[in-house]
Amino acid sequence: MATIIMIKLFFAICISLLITLYIVPIVSSLAKRLGVLDIPDGKIKKHEKPTPYLGGIAVYLGFLSSLALVFPFENQILLFVVGSTLLLFVGLIDDLLVAKPYQKFFGQCLAVLCFLKAGFFLKETFFLKSYWNIPISLLWMLSVINAFNLVDVMDGLATSLAIYATCSFMIIAIALNQGNIALLLGALLGALLGFFWYNKPHAQIYLGDAGSLFIGGFLATIPFLFNWGLYNWHGFLTPVIILAIPLLEVCTLIVVRSRKGIPFYKGSPDHFSLYLKYNGWNIYEILLYVFSLSIVLFLAAFAFVFNKVTLLELIGLGLFFLIIWYSSLVYKRKKAF
Repeated sequence: MATIIMIKLFFAICISLLITLYIVPIVSSLAKRLGVLDIPDGKIKKHEKPTPYLGGIAVYLGFLSSLALVFPFENQILLFVVGSTLLLFVGLIDDLLVAKPYQKFFGQCLAVLCFLKAGFFLKETFFLKSYWNIPISLLWMLSVINAFNLVDVMDGLATSLAIYATCSFMIIAIALNQGNIALLLGALLGALLGFFWYNKPHAQIYLGDAGSLFIGGFLATIPFLFNWGLYNWHGFLTPVIILAIPLLEVCTLIVVRSRKGIPFYKGSPDHFSLYLKYNGWNIYEILLYVFSLSIVLFLAAFAFVFNKVTLLELIGLGLFFLIIWYSSLVYKRKKAF
């Protein structure tokens, strides 16, 4: 990759990092004044004290500031930003006024339509008829958006998962000589790193729905900027590998809540992170475990893109990953807290 792009990437990360570090305390103070706080309920929300929301606004502003300074704007990217901003506002409304599930879903659909209009949808047609590409892309984006909303139930978890995914896509973009995609990812990465400083255990501020929906929308859409088919016949599976943990959270919650007779959109303490805590894991162990699995997923995705792993081998690795995942959930430690 050209040296000039690498320099821009460095500045993109630094600018969003510094701006986010500066803005988070301001947003936190504002949230406290407005009473926009996450109150512990003893069920899902088990943090020690009320914690301000609105951290997502700081991430968004850090990202947007960096993007404005280092990225060459185009119509497609403008619609990308519009869609991401819509998701931020949908989440912000929920943080401030508590929107109903169907209202949040409607707002998410509007944002996804912006992404689709900008051309962010599956274009490889060798495995499906072309008329399935839009519905599958729609389902993918809504799934990832809600996945990051669902994993945001523990200090630092959603932020760290977003950091891992952003780094994974960025490294692949650099390896594929996709400079503009790397810049876009770098602008988000710096903002996420800056926010994690305040969101790590014990968190001083949370993303809120505004942040989790914005991040989910970004990471759901960024894969459509890659032309995966140029590098691997089944390259469209790469984002599924990278985002496997948030997607597993969605699938698991749907299954568990359905078995319990709870609507899948209703809150319940069945998140994998809460289940691990119930079985004796502490927050740091969970974050380290997720980090380790994310590294493995990135390595598998990277090898798959460059045809170092066949589809059959990838399926075998996926089954092994699911066994590890399931084993960690059923294993109970002697000392629980």
